[in-house]
Amino acid sequence: MTSLAVSPGGPLIGRLSVPGDKSISHRVVMLAGLADGTSEITGLSDGDDVAHTVSIVEALGAGVEVVDGVVSITGGGLGPAGGSLYVGNSGTGIRLLAGMLAGLAFTSVLDGDESIRRRPMDRVVDPLRAMGADICGVDGSALAPLTIDGGGLHGVEYAPPMASAQVKGCVLFAGLSADGPTTVVESEPTRAHTEELMAAFGIEVITGPGGVTVQPGRPVAFTHRVAGDPSQAAFWAVAAAIVEGSDVVVENVYSGPVRTGFVDVLARMGADITHDAVSGDLSVGASALKGTVVEAAEVPGLVDEVPVLAVAAACAEGETRFCGVGELRVKETDRMATISSELGAMGARVRVEGDDLIVVGGPMQGAEVDSHGDHRIAMASAVAALVAEGPTVVSGWEAVDTSYPAFGRDLESLRA
Repeated sequence: MTSLAVSPGGPLIGRLSVPGDKSISHRVVMLAGLADGTSEITGLSDGDDVAHTVSIVEALGAGVEVVDGVVSITGGGLGPAGGSLYVGNSGTGIRLLAGMLAGLAFTSVLDGDESIRRRPMDRVVDPLRAMGADICGVDGSALAPLTIDGGGLHGVEYAPPMASAQVKGCVLFAGLSADGPTTVVESEPTRAHTEELMAAFGIEVITGPGGVTVQPGRPVAFTHRVAGDPSQAAFWAVAAAIVEGSDVVVENVYSGPVRTGFVDVLARMGADITHDAVSGDLSVGASALKGTVVEAAEVPGLVDEVPVLAVAAACAEGETRFCGVGELRVKETDRMATISSELGAMGARVRVEGDDLIVVGGPMQGAEVDSHGDHRIAMASAVAALVAEGPTVVSGWEAVDTSYPAFGRDLESLRA
């Protein structure tokens, strides 16, 4: 187990780029695997999560070549792998891949680490079964490893019981192999990456107030540059806002719908923050923050950023309430618990009321904290350490390899 020691210091100054958007990267790799011909991708996320998806597409028969940062994937002829397909710690990966594999006429087994084996998969198993998929978890459950006998799917209209871009993406990927149109009806908007990318790569997609409908088909080979990940940029946005004298620009950050809710929340808290929709540059300067209420309707657009927004709240004047964030309980960790325990160890006043997370601003002190194997808890703790009194040691730092291996190096570059 590795650790990162962080001490408070001077301001964060400079420009940097974050890894390519992880959510988009998974989807682009899968679509390239389905497309006839060779697709070229730049800016792909360099974390372990996406590397596992690339390895899975390759194991299914796609050709993969990486030259000078360009990932070339030759797809169109996917077939059974020689063994189980390992997604590591990636909830996005296993749920999206379940949809894709459910439509392919061979048997696959999707598996992951201990965290993945505990995470709920019924949210994708249920709609896939409604489409006619033969899919089963361990001992008849809906838990990984998932065995999928693909093929023979029917188009359906499905309304997920929770707002989830992963569920929507799973069903739409399955719909590419169905015998008719497939529609996902959403009660709240979620990330639109799946339908945007499918439409851009030649799939017939209809979006409207009634939901998203995809027609059966296969994408055409494409060239795509993946923009920077807003969820990673959020860590630098909060860090720059809370460390006195800081001035940071994160370049080329994705600015599509339901991805930059954290920008609105930080602005509402008083942060000096702007996001240029043309260049994608996110500019943040230090500022005094005040508490706010994050309504449940906002949560789908910032659920992954709650750990670091909780750090901003701990540095703000007054109380911040995150409403309806119960989904945090089924992430890489129970983030309701790990935000409370690790920020609490640093002196932050955090409490849970039902599905609400409440943080009251006040001083923090350095401490020994644990990532619990969760990359976002690790990085949020490192950001909190920048303003704590005394040094902080974050154990389990290797968790950041799933999404942002260079986080520690980038932190040092901003402090130079």
